[in-house]
Amino acid sequence: MSDENRTLLVVEDDPGLQSQLRWCFADYEVLVAEDRESAMAQLRRHEPPVVLQDLGLPPDAEGVSEGLATLEQVLAAAPGTKVIVVTGHGDQENAVRAVGLGAYDFYQKPVDTDTLQLIVNRAYQIYELEQENQRLLRQQSASPLDGIVAASKKMLDVCRIIEKVAPTNATTLLMGESGTGKELLARALHSLSPRAGQNFVAINCAAIPENLLESELFGYEKGAFTGAAKQTPGKVEVADEGTLFLDEIGDMPLALQAKLLRFLQERVVERVGGREEIPVDVRVVCATNQDLDTAIKEGRFREDLYYRISEITINIPPLREREGGRLILARTLLEKYAGQHGRVFKGFTQDAQAAIQGHDWPGNVRELENKIKGAVIMAEGKQVTAADLGLADADADGPNLNLREVRRESETAAIERALVYASGNISQAAKLLGITRPTLYDLIEKYAIIIDRQ
Repeated sequence: MSDENRTLLVVEDDPGLQSQLRWCFADYEVLVAEDRESAMAQLRRHEPPVVLQDLGLPPDAEGVSEGLATLEQVLAAAPGTKVIVVTGHGDQENAVRAVGLGAYDFYQKPVDTDTLQLIVNRAYQIYELEQENQRLLRQQSASPLDGIVAASKKMLDVCRIIEKVAPTNATTLLMGESGTGKELLARALHSLSPRAGQNFVAINCAAIPENLLESELFGYEKGAFTGAAKQTPGKVEVADEGTLFLDEIGDMPLALQAKLLRFLQERVVERVGGREEIPVDVRVVCATNQDLDTAIKEGRFREDLYYRISEITINIPPLREREGGRLILARTLLEKYAGQHGRVFKGFTQDAQAAIQGHDWPGNVRELENKIKGAVIMAEGKQVTAADLGLADADADGPNLNLREVRRESETAAIERALVYASGNISQAAKLLGITRPTLYDLIEKYAIIIDRQ
């Protein structure tokens, strides 16, 4: 973190001292607050890593009660923040109390700018080291499939295929509706492969204009066209020894499909305006939300290219087909975004759970994610309601005509739903279902139901 990007919150009610501290930390973005309320507002809005706070704040400017209360509130809202308290000359007793409450350090007036700058700089260094340490710990403990909630059988099958295919160089095609997590799975393929230490380069074939897509993919030589001021490698070259992810490949123009096919066959590229053949070693992963069989019949997609990119095809189920996973995914997302916004929830109300299970989710995981983000911001209670999510209660399921299948499907669905509501607790799930624990165990074994204890 460079000095010019550093943010420092100064909590001080003396205008003269405010000006002095602004001058002292001219290389910083200095935020100023005069009391507890404005300090908390600045803290929530800007999340400063370091706070320089006077203990004598209004309405107790002559004492320390308000300053200590502010300190406690700041640390409760942002435990990682480094708070340096400023005390009156010789007031070591209250300085020690502040450190005991969690302050990083203290400084006694009058202000010596060199000493204060040293203390603040050191606080920033400690903060940055702690953040880097936490990042490394998360990286070490993270699985390449982290973020993919596979509580349903269909998603578990997808994850097993990913784990099998990842160590190979097979060109892989991910097929699924928009918002099902195709890029997340592509990154998992890369992270589980021997190429994990190299580049993962993604390009959206639908987002780049047709006349620019070729130069984006294959690069161009200086003077190849107006504005080509220097030789520029394309995404394919940048991904050398790593993974190239071609998202929405079904939208790639036919003329470029022929050039991509040649690259996949020969594993060499020619930059636009150039003649040199450049060998590239890259693993290719493609994704689309289109029906490529229909696109081939309509002449919009080359059949030979389809066979080249689909050495392994993985069909990703839409969210509406992940019967056992919707609530678990919703809970995971709620925990994630509540943490980001400094909020704590006790899960979803019954009407919210029913709405999540009953909604069709045409936008899939992306739609669910957006609903949860909005609910975290708007919810006023300790639980998220259907109204917070902007969803109506689910309608009852319609009748099924095959009696043998109805019993199996309805019992399986009821058991999976009860296990989700009970977070995998067998006794609780049995009570919800109105059966004994041994009976529930027998049914779980009979229908080969997977228990997720999240």
